[in-house]
Amino acid sequence: MKLDRKEILKALETITIAGEGKNMVESGAVVKVLTFGDEVVVELVLHTPAMHIKKRAEDDIRKTIHDLVSPEAKVKVNIKVETPEKNEIKGKSIPGIKNIIAVASGKGGVGKSTVTANLAVTLAKMGFAVGVLDADIYGPSMPIMFDVESEKPISITVDGRSKMKPIESYEVKILSIGFFTAPSQAVIWRGPMASKALNQMIFDADWGELDFMLIDLPPGTGDIHLSIMQSLPITGAVVVSTPQAVALADAKKGVSMFLSESINVPVLGIVENMAYFTPEELPNNKYYIFGNGGARNLAEDLQVPFLGEVPIVQSIREAGDFGRPAAMQTASVIEKVFEEITRNIVQEVVSRNESLPPTEAIKITTMAGCSAVKK
Repeated sequence: MKLDRKEILKALETITIAGEGKNMVESGAVVKVLTFGDEVVVELVLHTPAMHIKKRAEDDIRKTIHDLVSPEAKVKVNIKVETPEKNEIKGKSIPGIKNIIAVASGKGGVGKSTVTANLAVTLAKMGFAVGVLDADIYGPSMPIMFDVESEKPISITVDGRSKMKPIESYEVKILSIGFFTAPSQAVIWRGPMASKALNQMIFDADWGELDFMLIDLPPGTGDIHLSIMQSLPITGAVVVSTPQAVALADAKKGVSMFLSESINVPVLGIVENMAYFTPEELPNNKYYIFGNGGARNLAEDLQVPFLGEVPIVQSIREAGDFGRPAAMQTASVIEKVFEEITRNIVQEVVSRNESLPPTEAIKITTMAGCSAVKK
């Protein structure tokens, strides 16, 4: 069988790339089409660095050629991302930190901090150097979850400068506003004060060499989120949601915030927490208390990866309260769940770093929203 290049180009004219009005041939996205017998190589140039658009384009090309040209065709798609110069500034990177992942949720109470803590210890068990920045200024919970409530960071001198030494627990380095306030003390701060405190924990700390820094963001899409993304080049975001409609509606806004043109942070995927209830005495039974597959369907609708689902298990709550994340329970169901989700996140980070340029931090210039300013 020999494939016809003109026939392939005609098939590709039926595909439109998200955000562009013209089909991919007319817009110039298709740079080259090469055929070798039953093999075809399509070279594509995209101007949008969003990971889900790149993956959708690749899937569309493969499906269209199989449907309209030949189901036996061996299709290879090479995609290059050429982003037009934008008026954005690079974030102030932290030397030694390779990847910064923001863990977010559209609303409170969906278990975002619990997921963050368990991802952190799972990454550490896999051999990665991990840090957690508890950016949930008004409800810091990492000191409880890592059983370090009574700890206080000490000051050390690094290269002639005084820096905070993060608290270490279960091979994870942690900084939280909870270390600097009494457990019963409310943090009654305006946005600028909270942002300044976060900047100090980010840049005035001796994090050392980290493969991953996880940032536990507050719920919603507010001032703290913008401050973090203004300060740091975020590698990608993980959005946590529960299956019910009210949580999914807010999770959708969270994804939208990261993917908006002025922020432009890749979304690594969605984690569905409290996906189903499994009684300890009936480990094979699943009861979908909050609905079935809501976050998975949302991920498909938004064309972002679905990273996995975490069941409602009593031991997760108990482990969080006692300060020993549940993912550390050897040979347990929860350990396997978080290992799978963590592997998926690591794979998405690897794919993101191979295919996209480094994320650039944003600069907030107006009260109405975000815009980027050339440095």
